[in-house]
Amino acid sequence: MKQATTGLLLVVSGPAGVGKGTINAELMKRHPEVRMSVSATTRAPRPGEVEGVHYFFKTPEEFRRMIDEDAFLEYMHVFGMNYYGTPRAYVTEQLALGNHVILEIDVNGARKVKQSFPEAIRIFIAPPSLAELRARLEGRGTETPEQIERRTQEAYAELKDMPNCDYVIVNDDLETAVRELEAIVAAERCSVPHNTEVINNFLGGIES
Repeated sequence: MKQATTGLLLVVSGPAGVGKGTINAELMKRHPEVRMSVSATTRAPRPGEVEGVHYFFKTPEEFRRMIDEDAFLEYMHVFGMNYYGTPRAYVTEQLALGNHVILEIDVNGARKVKQSFPEAIRIFIAPPSLAELRARLEGRGTETPEQIERRTQEAYAELKDMPNCDYVIVNDDLETAVRELEAIVAAERCSVPHNTEVINNFLGGIES
């Protein structure tokens, strides 16, 4: 009898500048069975964007119909203009194929995903300290001092969400952070909730 083969939904959140994207990209580079979730949006495609790769592009009417059909794990209406959401069908299809899906999202979206998909694994990427996070933001050279101050305050508010997550990874060293994320995936694949079929087969007396 084999280990469970369905994939995991990894909901990764954390403050801006903490390195979520870098960690996730490295995990996908090392493990081809790990995919990034593809969101749906009502905004127009930008040059070079491909349908089904960067986004699923929808009309406002299509998006609202999907909302009515409960077709999203989470969605948001940004500034009353464009909709963005995580299609449930894409995620469940990838998981059924045995692929792990990463959903990189803010803490509010992560809460909504956990509510609509309790099997999701919430992982918080934290900085070594707020001072280090500020230094990283300053090092990017893309934001004004006022913007960096606002980002730091937002980060402090987001850090309060850590107790609601399943795991916390402190991104002090990229290699260590990636290995810790790999360890989470390995452990969750062996978890009892992820192996109910295996357990039921044994308890039901079915020979492998």
